[in-house]
Amino acid sequence: MRFLLLLALTFPILAQCQKVSSAPAGYRALRNLDYVGAGDPRQMLDLYLPEVKADKPHPLLVYIHGGGWEAGSKNEADVLLGLIQGGTPYAGASLNYRLTDQAQWPAQIFDCKAAIRWLRAHAKEYNLDPDKIAVFGISAGGHLVSMLGVTGGVKELEGELGKHLDQSSRVSCVLDFCGPSDFLTFGGKGSVIDPDDPKGALAKLIGGPLKDRREEGRKASPVTYITPDDAPFLIIHGDKDPLVPYAQATELDTALKAAHISSTLVTGSEGGHVFLSGPLLERMYAFNARHLFGKDVQIPEGAVPSK
Repeated sequence: MRFLLLLALTFPILAQCQKVSSAPAGYRALRNLDYVGAGDPRQMLDLYLPEVKADKPHPLLVYIHGGGWEAGSKNEADVLLGLIQGGTPYAGASLNYRLTDQAQWPAQIFDCKAAIRWLRAHAKEYNLDPDKIAVFGISAGGHLVSMLGVTGGVKELEGELGKHLDQSSRVSCVLDFCGPSDFLTFGGKGSVIDPDDPKGALAKLIGGPLKDRREEGRKASPVTYITPDDAPFLIIHGDKDPLVPYAQATELDTALKAAHISSTLVTGSEGGHVFLSGPLLERMYAFNARHLFGKDVQIPEGAVPSK
């Protein structure tokens, strides 16, 4: 219950939080690890390691922040820290990536993949299990973790950043919290966001309004890349999300299941864009317990309270 209480206290302020998340009791934090080697603060990550000695390497949960690809920081990691303390401790990482005022797509996924390769290359040094790397993201971060989950081995999205191109960027499982999945079906009813707004977040990401950049929108959409060898997904989405339509979640879930990928859709009843409830957090923890620790636990689909 301790990790549920911690998340309940910190979750509502994540979008506005600018402070550096403190390492929780029993953990040490390694700050500003340069996963590319270029000295760019937007290409650095923080690593949270259990202080307890372990006979086996620690599974790792990597958090990718939201903010419409134009804002946000790795410092907003309180929700990650709450999750890694639940049950058997495991390691956590929170990473920065280049925002759209600095670089357009696919720079963001290039950065995320470089970070995964760096973590895998340094797994022995930090006692991490390179075969058990989960990714968790909210909103724009949900989009990026979904891309990580479905594009392992997609050469054109690997990039050439960092010193560890020999390492895989594949991940073990994905927790996608209200992330966009298909920009070509994003418009219409259900969102206050206009994908054809030339000054909007999506236009900044793909280089212009969607109506003029449909191929770029397709290439930036997770549903485009789904194959049977993709990672298992936990998809979390509020059915009243005013920013990313709930239909984005059902479309991704349907496409994954059609490809025989394990996908569990958890719907926040009357939930907006990011929400919190005890039953939701329990399912998130159970998902990690199953896929990172091999525990025989069930993660029910369906609705959960959003408060």
